[in-house]
Amino acid sequence: MYTIKNKVQLIGHLGSAPEVKAIASGKKMARFSIATNESYKNARGEKVTDTQWHNLVAWGKVADIAARYLEKGREVAVEGKLVNRQYEDKNGQKRYYTEIQVQELLLLSGGHRSVVE
Repeated sequence: MYTIKNKVQLIGHLGSAPEVKAIASGKKMARFSIATNESYKNARGEKVTDTQWHNLVAWGKVADIAARYLEKGREVAVEGKLVNRQYEDKNGQKRYYTEIQVQELLLLSGGHRSVVE
């Protein structure tokens, strides 16, 4: 357990196609979000589905694969780490943002499975 420091694994569906940019250094970056669902029965015995949205960012080769293969609704498995950032908005308020920096991507739906590291 000492080697697990900051690791996240999720399986979910894309909310939209990735937004892909090339930054000044020429490196590619892809931003996208996935939804994960958890179902349970409430006190009345009714099935309830709780959906959580997760913001993700991929760099380099993983961003290339995301740009090429990911589309809205596609099911993917991701592994990465949590990254917390802060910034000031236009009104001077501090804002906090948490995202998952994707290190591995597994395409689950859409015909074939592919692993990218």
